[in-house]
Amino acid sequence: MAEVRPFRAWRPAQGLAERIAALPYDVVNGKEAREETRREPFSFLAVDRPETQFEEENMDVTEDRVYERAGTLLRQWMKEGSLQQEAEPCYYIYELERQGRVQTGIAACVSVDDYLNGVIRRHENTRSDKEEDRTRHVRACEAQTGPVFLAYRAAKAVTSVTERCRREACLYDFASPDGISHRVWRIGRKEDIRAVHEAFEKVERLYIADGHHRCASAVRVAQECRRRCPDYTGEEPFNFILSVLFPDDQLTILEYNRVIRDLNGLTPQEFLRKIEEIFEITPEEGPYRPERKGRFGLYLQKKWYRLVRKPEIGEQYGKAGTAGDSLRKPDPVRKLDVAVLQRMILEPVLGITDPRTDERIDFVGGIRGLKELERRCEQDCAVAFSLYPTSIGELFSVADAGLLMPPKSTWFEPKLRSGLFIHSLKDEEDVHADILHHMEKE
Repeated sequence: MAEVRPFRAWRPAQGLAERIAALPYDVVNGKEAREETRREPFSFLAVDRPETQFEEENMDVTEDRVYERAGTLLRQWMKEGSLQQEAEPCYYIYELERQGRVQTGIAACVSVDDYLNGVIRRHENTRSDKEEDRTRHVRACEAQTGPVFLAYRAAKAVTSVTERCRREACLYDFASPDGISHRVWRIGRKEDIRAVHEAFEKVERLYIADGHHRCASAVRVAQECRRRCPDYTGEEPFNFILSVLFPDDQLTILEYNRVIRDLNGLTPQEFLRKIEEIFEITPEEGPYRPERKGRFGLYLQKKWYRLVRKPEIGEQYGKAGTAGDSLRKPDPVRKLDVAVLQRMILEPVLGITDPRTDERIDFVGGIRGLKELERRCEQDCAVAFSLYPTSIGELFSVADAGLLMPPKSTWFEPKLRSGLFIHSLKDEEDVHADILHHMEKE
């Protein structure tokens, strides 16, 4: 059962939430991060993307001084009072509204041990370089600054508490520049805290929806702390992970589209002929976003096409079957549209065997729209594919099977803002408060 705890969040002082709250560090590029921190110096991207605080735009962002700047700036904001710490452990309700659709989550801390024992389930691998980046950031800040986005199967007991507490006054209520409404309430009464804790104790599994690298780095730092302090009690702050937990029936997943830099030595006509062996190709008058699972959009030479797999082409296409295939349990990964595209086009036709490392492929979140695919093909790519979104049920099925999705299979929207809740790994009563400091100095 899930261990979901209240915590003493560091959060923006009144009047600063709208200025501090920022998109996650990994959904903006370097140029966008710099532009945002110039527009709003209090943007939390200043902490999450500390390279923005240096004049050199082409600097090595992995230098020690970059991470040190993040920690220095965060502690400065804490000291000045721009960020203030809650007096007692609390839960928080974090509600986001996009285009009339509302999703309501609980900001809390979840257990590192739940991640290690499989109560918290993942569906993606992490890249070592990205995990190392966030690990160094956590060490330098002595805090987790961006929440992990977790999902769970909706539980009435949690919903009843959130509905009751939402009737009270908000801590924060603002709209971000992208039009998303953000509202936050504190859950501070003892009876409400107990109700939330007990409700999550009945939730069997939590699923990482977004933030695999943030989660893995938090676990890595915790394990480092445990090795350096073998007499840890399990109650130290480093044993817990900053998260916001949402019920599955409120979540929206957008498509994660693909753009490819070249046609693997083929002419456009040769490429289409190879595709036509597998798919029925129908020209479209304008941008095509698949309206259901199993269909794909193709953009090539300023023209859009609809791709539908031919009935005679089975799911085993692209991989030799074995005598035992019919006796095995269904593989939920093979049925994903992103996996079908990889198996039937990207690998056999375009030669992309590992989309995780191949520099010829790039990924475009659905929030950027189909026009972004057209723009990329005019700028630096040869072909683009639009996909139907992966469902939350598919994500759960893959995670429950202990399997992993292909990279960039899901794009959750709206994105949680960083800077609204910060989980410090130091505590005045924590006898191991300086472990992280010493780790950073080694």
